[in-house]
Amino acid sequence: MAKESSMTMGGNMSKEMGMSQSMGMSNGRGGHLYMQTNETRNAVVHYHRGADGKITEVDRVSTGGAGSGTFKPISGQESAPNAFEGAGSVILSPDRRFLFTTNGGDNSVSSFAVAEDGRLTLVDRKLTGNPVDGKSGTAKSLAFAASNGMLYVLHSFGPDHLRLISVDSEGELTPQPGRYTANTPDKTDRVPTMAVLSPDGRFLLVGTTFDRPIAHTGTYPDGSPILWVPESDGTYRVIASNAPDPDGLIVFPVRDDGTLGAARFHDAKGGSPFYLAFLKSRPDTFVIGYAVGDGCALATIDGDGKINVGPLVKIDTSAGLPSELCWLGVSPDDRFVFATNFGYSYITSYRINGKGLEIAKDPACPKIPGDGTARGLNTTVTSGPADNWVTPDGAFLYQIYGNAAKLLGYATQPDGSLKEVTSAQIPYNSPQGLAGF
Repeated sequence: MAKESSMTMGGNMSKEMGMSQSMGMSNGRGGHLYMQTNETRNAVVHYHRGADGKITEVDRVSTGGAGSGTFKPISGQESAPNAFEGAGSVILSPDRRFLFTTNGGDNSVSSFAVAEDGRLTLVDRKLTGNPVDGKSGTAKSLAFAASNGMLYVLHSFGPDHLRLISVDSEGELTPQPGRYTANTPDKTDRVPTMAVLSPDGRFLLVGTTFDRPIAHTGTYPDGSPILWVPESDGTYRVIASNAPDPDGLIVFPVRDDGTLGAARFHDAKGGSPFYLAFLKSRPDTFVIGYAVGDGCALATIDGDGKINVGPLVKIDTSAGLPSELCWLGVSPDDRFVFATNFGYSYITSYRINGKGLEIAKDPACPKIPGDGTARGLNTTVTSGPADNWVTPDGAFLYQIYGNAAKLLGYATQPDGSLKEVTSAQIPYNSPQGLAGF
């Protein structure tokens, strides 16, 4: 996802081209898009992506593993979108030779070879090493280090949140003995959301959402989760991470062999630092999307792994708190951030200016209705938008709306708004993960 700028005339022309492409102008070539169904017999759906942004399903390839289906392990609900409260469950290797996906139902990972025409061939499937306790496992986020061939697998439930799997030159998988936790001595039941490698590969960053999972704290009669829980002294405490304890952003040093050093816990400066997305032109800078903080912030990481977080820029929360701003897509020229609000059923766009972040369009697209059965943390009815993905030329963004059983594609506009250009029917409530080229 890195793009270097240049002061040469050719470099400036390339930069201008990148800017125009990120505002709804396609490169004219199209490409491919992948999504996992997360059904109990899990499969990856392969879409062909036209130059106009429209998608056509090519095929569905079995992962050989199990998803959770409509069941939501995080809350224990029999049918609800956003099964694992996470991101990055489908990823491509940087050279696009391999696609990796989690199988959250049985805690396994599948690897596929990617042909020149985008078609997938299953290479291998291996268990992560974490046992399945109950109806489903919770393997849900992946990060891949091409330098040492290590795949990092993050689970919603611990204590062994992170497991390692090595990948050889043919895509074969070998589970490794290392295991790492997002827990602290006084928080032994945390829910991390995603793992992402710093562009230099020196650090693995982990976001979090809950200090206790909703499956253990409970839901109200209408199915909405309980965020405030009673303590032994009669007081109430919010279960959202980093609210107020300053320990919701976790950084693991990465050793040369791919194993991890001791975790360092940082103040993310907002509630539930869910999503982490590095900028392409500034490899020390990343965006944090806050599920309970209701906004985004720019942050930096230095060579020692120290984090510095800028001011949180909130969206309009008049529809109720929290908005569950959980997934981010960054345009390839680092000009726009598209933030998916699970509780509000729409996307908000931010502009990255010289000083930081500012709202571009809130909302950036119309609200997409679901079937009325799903509620967010703010108790509003939601269509459950989850993972999104921005094309490499920045011309289009694709968004999963699980409770509406739709995958929508939008053309990005110069003002940060989104114009719908395509729609595909997808399995109800279960799908997650988007990746492509």
